[in-house]
Amino acid sequence: METEKLEHWNDASPPLIISGPCSAESEKQVLETAQALAKLHGISVFRAGVWKPRTRPGDFEGQGLKALSWLKKATRETGLKTAVETGLPEHVKACLDHGIDIIWIGARTAVSPFAIQDIAKELKGQDLPVMVKNPVNADLDLWIGAMERINEAGIKKIIAVHRGFYTYKPGRFRNDPLWEMPIELRRRIPGLPIVCDPSHICGKKECIREIAQKALNLGFDGLMIESHIRPGDACTDAAQQLSPAELSSLLQMLVVRDNDKPDDCLQELEKLRSLIDKTDEDLLRILSERHEIVKQVARIKREYNQPAFQPERWRKVLEDRVRSGIRLGLDTAMVKAIMEQIHRDSVKNQSDFLENDAG
Repeated sequence: METEKLEHWNDASPPLIISGPCSAESEKQVLETAQALAKLHGISVFRAGVWKPRTRPGDFEGQGLKALSWLKKATRETGLKTAVETGLPEHVKACLDHGIDIIWIGARTAVSPFAIQDIAKELKGQDLPVMVKNPVNADLDLWIGAMERINEAGIKKIIAVHRGFYTYKPGRFRNDPLWEMPIELRRRIPGLPIVCDPSHICGKKECIREIAQKALNLGFDGLMIESHIRPGDACTDAAQQLSPAELSSLLQMLVVRDNDKPDDCLQELEKLRSLIDKTDEDLLRILSERHEIVKQVARIKREYNQPAFQPERWRKVLEDRVRSGIRLGLDTAMVKAIMEQIHRDSVKNQSDFLENDAG
């Protein structure tokens, strides 16, 4: 996928900060929020939902076309660029007609290749930035596919927006961050800018700082944080919106990591990465040796007609390894996950060995 890096088209210094209300509710609310945000250092893009895809009919679904003129008035008064979510080709056309600077594709739209393809057709020949939020379900190829369709329409200014993934299990977050997904996305498309949306990951304002800092620690290129002039009166997602004053305090507390690595830093990192590479090789060698021992165990079990899986032995092994991990300062969940994977592989190999013997 051919894209431009963020610094090639973003006027602001990194990280890119996008903020504004979940919904554009009235001209007064839009202008007051934009004017307050424009006074904050680092904010360069004003976002607001104009068409709101709601789960149930009858909920507030945005103000539609008339809200676009409010956003452009906000641009004239503050200098902030504008960003609007689009879910249909006619939304895209309306945004283009009103001079909206950036459009984004929401998580509910990103799941549908048909919808993305229709939007891509409307974007053909345009030169504006397009942000693509991850689909609601944790499918990295679906996320990449949506961006590829937009890219094939000729759009080079693409940003991936990580807003977390739906899970049916109630948890701490509204949407599970699943950090491994954006990390793998960056590995597969190294030059692609990635912005984090802590508001939709959290669903409540209390943990937004934590998620925002985590994203910056991972080298994300920016943040999209919802802000409303009066969050308590918001028509949508009131619990996750910050007031401009709260957002100002949060931004001041965040530590921005330097992605430009000086020579001394690169040299030190290279030394440590070499040690990690050697350690990984040692780990793989040890796993290979363990695999050979497992084969010997399987032969003995075959000779004495023993089952491949012995629950009591496994329970004691897991307890022992967890205790050892704690003594070594390792995360208990990580130790359990590693040992369970090793054990599954061990049982499978033994079972395969016994089945082949039976055959």
